[in-house]
Amino acid sequence: MTTPLSQTTAGTDAPAVALISALQSLSRAQREAAARVAHVLGWPRSGIAVVHLLTKCGPVSLTDIASHLRVDISVASRQVSTLVDGGYVVRTVDAEDRRVRTVELSDAGRALAAEVREQYADLIDRAFAAWSPEELAAATQLLDRLVDTINTDAALRDRPQNRQEPA
Repeated sequence: MTTPLSQTTAGTDAPAVALISALQSLSRAQREAAARVAHVLGWPRSGIAVVHLLTKCGPVSLTDIASHLRVDISVASRQVSTLVDGGYVVRTVDAEDRRVRTVELSDAGRALAAEVREQYADLIDRAFAAWSPEELAAATQLLDRLVDTINTDAALRDRPQNRQEPA
């Protein structure tokens, strides 16, 4: 009989469970750090996530924003509307498909993005001052592998043939 990765033969939590617990702690720490940066800048954390995404990807559709941030389209729409109202992003009509609206940073949004980058750089410099470049590279490689593993499992589970129909 094999023991699931979630338990040892003695029935106690196995390293895989400890890993998930550590990932949950990492997620909370990341949210708290992002909230501190947002507070310093006087912006909601969610708005800064949209600005970061637009900086990274350039103009994208609202659907793409929701997908990248893994939120409902209505949540993404509210976040974008707040940024539009503040003058940080603009909505434009897609040149290739006039039915699609794209969202992109304004000049004020690019300035906000620069402030966000500066705040995160300061936070990262302080937080990882004792880490070597090799340690950072190894941690990055493991985290990327974890994300790929979890995403692959979710993709397999969400396939229509793997969904359980209600009885």
